[in-house]
Amino acid sequence: MESSTNKGYVKRTQKDYTLSFKLQVVHEIEQGLLTRTQALSKYGIQAGSTIRSWLKKYGNFDWENQTPATMSKTPEQKILELEAKIKLLEKQKARVEHLAERADKKAIIFDMMVEMAEKEYDIPIRKNYVPKLSTSTEQSTKKQ
Repeated sequence: MESSTNKGYVKRTQKDYTLSFKLQVVHEIEQGLLTRTQALSKYGIQAGSTIRSWLKKYGNFDWENQTPATMSKTPEQKILELEAKIKLLEKQKARVEHLAERADKKAIIFDMMVEMAEKEYDIPIRKNYVPKLSTSTEQSTKKQ
């Protein structure tokens, strides 16, 4: 291992880390004695991903059911985020209204075409029937 005089720690390679060393680092981080960045500088570990993988392997935290950590946002950030959501919702609302209007126009055109076909060919295309009551409704009306 070569010593770095300006940083004050020993630069290590991946092969240097023993299991007991890894467990010690994980234990100190989980106990709150060190943060990951502090452990990096204290023990001369080169990459934060190394400690992250140790925490996943040897730590007590349930990484499978992890909820994403969110940083608290300033009120200005929240306002900007909400304004962006409002713009998106307004665009979506306009699109839905446009599609509903278009569907209404299609229904009107379809009704007009059916009426024209009924007149031109002199045949009833629409069925005018009264829907039957469901069996449960029929039974309840008979009992009364």
